[in-house]
Amino acid sequence: MSETFDRRLTPARPDVAAAYLKGRVTADRYVEGAVMEVKDGVVDMRREPRPDCPIDTQVLYGERVTVYDEEEGWAWAQLARDGYVGWIAANTLWSELRSPTHRVCAPRTFVYPAASIKEPPLLALPLSAEVEIVEERDNFLVTRDLGFVWRSHLAPLDRAAADFVAVAETLIGAPYLWGGKSSMGVDCSGLVQISFAAAGKEAPRDSDMQEARLGRPVEPGAPLRRGDLVFWKGHVGIMRDAATLLHANGAHMLVSSEPLDLVRERNLRAGAGDVTAVKRLEG
Repeated sequence: MSETFDRRLTPARPDVAAAYLKGRVTADRYVEGAVMEVKDGVVDMRREPRPDCPIDTQVLYGERVTVYDEEEGWAWAQLARDGYVGWIAANTLWSELRSPTHRVCAPRTFVYPAASIKEPPLLALPLSAEVEIVEERDNFLVTRDLGFVWRSHLAPLDRAAADFVAVAETLIGAPYLWGGKSSMGVDCSGLVQISFAAAGKEAPRDSDMQEARLGRPVEPGAPLRRGDLVFWKGHVGIMRDAATLLHANGAHMLVSSEPLDLVRERNLRAGAGDVTAVKRLEG
């Protein structure tokens, strides 16, 4: 008999499942999987192996995944960072693994073929993407295999941002994208997750997971403060101060900053309900 698992986090289908789930789920075959690395800037993960299937989440350059199955150019995989499971275009993965040393600390940066900003960029990298640096040259850091990245756009992995809210604030105005995790498009929980990553913190992918696992509850009516996470069913925002919410939202179709009371009123009028929880991070 199979246990009940969250589909989003469980690499199991009737025909194939991860070997570590043998005896816990029923499948025709069980596989160990192959660890691979994302080699494109931002890669969509979909629920089905089709380009017209909605995006569930995205994977950033340097992230590792375990591939359990392949089908006509698609890889069925689980992400190492947050455990999400879905389909990724197979040509965005490589089997040679790097040892990342730095993460992108700007909303977006470019990789150049030489130490010059006048060269045509080879690739764009999003906030919190990870790269391996092998050399320093003038104002650039040189990555293994990729090229040259502007020095101040990278931070060593052991140097976390002091304030995840300040990181999220750099994405104000970024367009809203369901499943998105970059300045080219981000959703509410993606904004929380990538901002946490820049600050050296881990966060699950979706807002319901974040509500369940992050921080401690703030009593209803208690004063709010910077960094508090405010949850609705299917939505999350970050408090910039006691009264102002920062969130990626469908009302404005971008990352916006507005009074929390205004957001609550708008959601109630739209039938989206009221706040379900406010969580405060320790420390």
